[in-house]
Amino acid sequence: MQNPIPGQRCVSDAEPQLGLGTVAASDLRTVTVHFASSDETRTYAKSTAPLTRVVFKPGDQIRSCDGWSLTVTQLKEQDGLLTYLGEREDDHSPASLEETDLDHFIQLIRPAERLFSGQVDANKWFELRYHTLLQLHRLGRSELTGLTGGRTRFIPHQLYIAHEVANRFAPRVLLADEVGLGKTIEAGLILQQQLLTEQARRVLIVVPESLLHQWLVEMLRRFNLRFSIFDEERCAALTDNSNKTGDPYEDGDSSEPGAEAPNPFNSEQLILCTLEFLCRHETRFQQALTCDWDLLVVDEAHHLQWTPQSSSHQYQCIEQLAAKTKGVLLLTATPEQLGKAGHFARLRLLDPHRFPDFDSFVKEEESYEPIANAVSALLDNQTLDQDKLGVLLGNIQDQISAEERQAILNALQDTTGKHSEQTRHDLIDKLLDHHGTGRVLFRNTRSAIKGFPERTLKAYPLPLPKAYAQVLAQLQEAGVIETQLLLCPELLYSSGDGHEQSQSPSHWTTIDPRVPWLSDTLDDLQPNKVLVITASAASAMDIADALKARTGLHAAVFHEGMSIIERDRAAAYFADPLEGPRGGGQVLICSEIGSEGRNFQFAHHLVLFDLPLNPDLLEQRIGRLDRIGQTQTIQIHVPYLLGCAQESMYQWYHLGLNAFEQTCPTGYSVFTQTKDLLIAALHKFDDDSGDFAALIDKTKQINADLNAALHRGRDRLLEYNSCRPEIAKQLMEQAREEDRASDLMGYLEKIFDCYGIDTEYHGKASTVIHPSDHMAVHSFPGLGPEGMTLTCDRET
Repeated sequence: MQNPIPGQRCVSDAEPQLGLGTVAASDLRTVTVHFASSDETRTYAKSTAPLTRVVFKPGDQIRSCDGWSLTVTQLKEQDGLLTYLGEREDDHSPASLEETDLDHFIQLIRPAERLFSGQVDANKWFELRYHTLLQLHRLGRSELTGLTGGRTRFIPHQLYIAHEVANRFAPRVLLADEVGLGKTIEAGLILQQQLLTEQARRVLIVVPESLLHQWLVEMLRRFNLRFSIFDEERCAALTDNSNKTGDPYEDGDSSEPGAEAPNPFNSEQLILCTLEFLCRHETRFQQALTCDWDLLVVDEAHHLQWTPQSSSHQYQCIEQLAAKTKGVLLLTATPEQLGKAGHFARLRLLDPHRFPDFDSFVKEEESYEPIANAVSALLDNQTLDQDKLGVLLGNIQDQISAEERQAILNALQDTTGKHSEQTRHDLIDKLLDHHGTGRVLFRNTRSAIKGFPERTLKAYPLPLPKAYAQVLAQLQEAGVIETQLLLCPELLYSSGDGHEQSQSPSHWTTIDPRVPWLSDTLDDLQPNKVLVITASAASAMDIADALKARTGLHAAVFHEGMSIIERDRAAAYFADPLEGPRGGGQVLICSEIGSEGRNFQFAHHLVLFDLPLNPDLLEQRIGRLDRIGQTQTIQIHVPYLLGCAQESMYQWYHLGLNAFEQTCPTGYSVFTQTKDLLIAALHKFDDDSGDFAALIDKTKQINADLNAALHRGRDRLLEYNSCRPEIAKQLMEQAREEDRASDLMGYLEKIFDCYGIDTEYHGKASTVIHPSDHMAVHSFPGLGPEGMTLTCDRET
């Protein structure tokens, strides 16, 4: 648009949806345009303004801002402004219409209109649209749409489950993979696919309080899903703000007397909250219940307690939400952790019609044990005797004829193996279709999935500082110590409780032997990377400061008080090679909450500076390194202080559960059954009565019984259905081929060039992008003012 004059009409090439604009002001460098239909004002650099002057031709029909229409016959120009002459459509009388009086809601978006009005884009925009259509065509033809865009590696069982579940309308399934197999990733892939294909729009995720930040980080970092955390403070603020301003997210005027209070859960599409929050606040639960959700996701579903006689309040809350929601994903690491009743209760949440009665479910499960033994032989390609063949064929006798039965018998007994393999596959498929929980339950085990490292424990008993002993003794006598704080004596010492008022205590890092031990250990482990986890953010920062003061070592810190961007930078610094151009860090010190949702498979040494009370949190800590993709044995270093609760906690985990060197799927169940005795032992750490030894024996026995029950309940057919190897292999090959053929980076570079986004080299396969002053749009979706680092290389 050359020499713009105030009053001239134009459209924005970059934002045609703004409607017809009016030049409001123009000087030597800038031009300001007001778009009345959208009530927006834009100021552009004159030399690069994406504006096209709107000039109608004879024969065009135009409309005035007063609502009448005119067929143009002639144009007149005066002082750079146009006047259209013609005939009115309503009474066919001659009329004139100045361009300043044109209807503001005219949009030139049809190709012919844009072409004939001279609104022609630069060639780069045509090329971008062309390549965008090619990308859309490629994605539209893919069976994996929505499953390959996550920031994850392709892992067969995860891809198989996500593909199997996400393609269902309103899926209702139980994801029950063992610890470390990536249930959160599977749920994220399913969510992303359902949202991208618009099968779901509104999602509610309900998690235990300890996993809240992990889910927030995982959904954002891996899938770019921005969930909003809802708690009482946020809900109250939304309600108060709505009452003051008449917020539009709730139908009706809440300011009117007698009107219902606004529902804060209607303010967002993707909501994340804790189970404790929903169950603690009845009003908030009822508000969540009245909303329409497309998907409900519940993590740690085995904590929902149910028996045929009664059910917990938490179970009842989720039951009501599940009954009202079309799609439900329940996540649990151990389906029968709380016994058959708990397992049935979760299946009942998903399909109450298929699982209406607990006694019938138990009978069905018990009748399956001989089938499970026969299926194991079938999957292991063993020779099937007559008893096992009879069990398998009897289970599907209503699906096959007598001739088919005899053909299967002959093929499986064929010693040459000519037809045996194909017959086994056919028989397995028939059994899968007949299996009771195969439609709703997916469970992969570490024994079936390869690629997990071993764990090695290295314990370091250290003397208890006298200052700690004095504080613990005084507080123990007063009976005011929280159990978790017993495991973190530095926090008790730093709080000042238990000190004489005349004392001026030294900083805890100068008296705690774990600090010099850590300094020496890091020196011995050079150049290996080491992840250190402690309970609190304050301890993490103090440890980092102490290491810097002692040895000059710069330790990256990672805690919940940092922003996500700051945590990303700390994680990136830790991930960079020590010898790299940017000089990465050897150690990362994390708090309990800060480390949630982050995995560091590239590190092989883990230091547990203290121990959590909950076995699930211990497994979560070790799980930062013990993941698929870990290439070496994990060295777990545990320094603990003698003569206090730390020593008792260490012995309970190591001697009672063997939780350091093996995954412990039964840990939480054992903890709930021994919790009172354990807490008593932690508070009486100097008791030599033999009670603690009895606790260890009881813990070992309960753990052994639960593990035996889990092993007996192992369902090989279910494991096969949770990841059919042939299909998973095909999906993997297809996903890798799509990755190789996409040329996504080349397409993104065209976008950045057209929209004026600055790019700079950041390293191998990485690019940093920033918004610029000459961007073609006011803001670019997903790009904040601080910029971002991106890569199209899945291995980076």
